[in-house]
Amino acid sequence: MDLTKTAFLTLLACVGLERLMELRLSLRHQRALALRGAQKRRDPQYAWMVALHAGVLVGAALEVILLHRPFIASLAFPALLLFLLASLLRWWVIRTLGTHWNVEVMNSAALGVVSEGPFHWIRHPNYLGVFVELIALPLIHTAWITAIAAAAGNALVLRNRLRVEEPMLEAEPSYRAAMSGKPRFFPRVF
Repeated sequence: MDLTKTAFLTLLACVGLERLMELRLSLRHQRALALRGAQKRRDPQYAWMVALHAGVLVGAALEVILLHRPFIASLAFPALLLFLLASLLRWWVIRTLGTHWNVEVMNSAALGVVSEGPFHWIRHPNYLGVFVELIALPLIHTAWITAIAAAAGNALVLRNRLRVEEPMLEAEPSYRAAMSGKPRFFPRVF
């Protein structure tokens, strides 16, 4: 196996480990929120979301190995840069939200609404970061089928997740006051 494939598979393994660490952090935050009265909302899309993240990691690895995807530097370096920027955005979100951040839907808005950091400009910066990550990561080693599947799968999962999450958030007057007029994913330029 050549060096670029080995490096790519190592990157995928590191991202997988990072996701497991995020799940541990999320569970810790969920317990802290529950102690303060926040309740978890049933989200039928959560299992699909987990499957999508795992599927992107496994799919990208299999596509590169089995379909012998080439390493194309002119695609890899911009994709890697996008992936790193999206990861930085997500970690900025995690740091800004503190214990409010978790991977499931919890009604924590009554405990306080976070409107600083990336939430100053958009309502769902974490979802933007995840979306870019899931597309950019496979493209680092030209796994374009996985990138397309990730984009389509994430669009479906996200659409359904927002159907659960947004009505819960909008029911909280302090959330409506802080977030009304802010776009979901992309900041207004003008």
